[in-house]
Amino acid sequence: MAGIFDQMISRYEIRTENDRLNAIHEVMHQVTLAGLYRAGFFEKAAFYGGTCLRIFYDLSRFSEDMDFSLLLKDPDFTLESYFDTIKQEFLAIGRDVVIEQKAKSIQSNIESAFLKDNTDIYNVTFRTERTIKIKIEVDKNPPLKFDTEFKLLLLPWSFRTRCVTLPGLYAGKIHALLFRNWKNRVKGRDWYDFEWYVRKGIIVDFEHLKERSLQSGYSGNNDFTIDICVEILKDRIRQTNIELVKADVRPFIKNTEELAIWSTDYFLELVDFIKFR
Repeated sequence: MAGIFDQMISRYEIRTENDRLNAIHEVMHQVTLAGLYRAGFFEKAAFYGGTCLRIFYDLSRFSEDMDFSLLLKDPDFTLESYFDTIKQEFLAIGRDVVIEQKAKSIQSNIESAFLKDNTDIYNVTFRTERTIKIKIEVDKNPPLKFDTEFKLLLLPWSFRTRCVTLPGLYAGKIHALLFRNWKNRVKGRDWYDFEWYVRKGIIVDFEHLKERSLQSGYSGNNDFTIDICVEILKDRIRQTNIELVKADVRPFIKNTEELAIWSTDYFLELVDFIKFR
């Protein structure tokens, strides 16, 4: 009889090694969420980012990292108090993991608004397969003014995860497009998610976007308005190599033909479809 881990993996269509890695990462995400729930983590924090969008809101692309935000600022918070419960959750499905805090480089601190000095970063790896790992980030000094909701997950057992709502998640994605410092690697997954939000007709929580932008990113002399947001976003699109964007996202999607329409003009048109609250 197959164990829970194998049962969870069997739900995925696996034809390539990349398919296998995507499936394992996603199962690791779900088991980690179960351990965090069991330890009471979601009483003080919420799940956000692309992995949250994938697991709970049916985004079709796969994801790697897990992003969390405290509900209130707490510089003394540490995820280490949850390590044992996460490890026990993996042991319950027959897998042994190692969790370690990752030292942040100077480059990481300035590379993204999500890798701030007060964002703790952790790696979870299988003890027997050290190359398979997920990165967990917890923002201890989060931009506030976001709403949350509890979403049900049925495996490895039934539990609920506190998630940032779609308008707040959309705000976070727009913020990443506006201010993420890509260095030598454009994050095409941001652009894929942006297209998904526009297609779904999700409304951006502009108050949360403004809160994020004023905390990290926007340094203009004028008030951060919707018009300024749109202007900056269009400038970023014009400066972006869309071929690099496509190359980054391909390993995370099944149907690469959907990228055929992607171009600078296409994304500029998408901006005009953004709905702000």
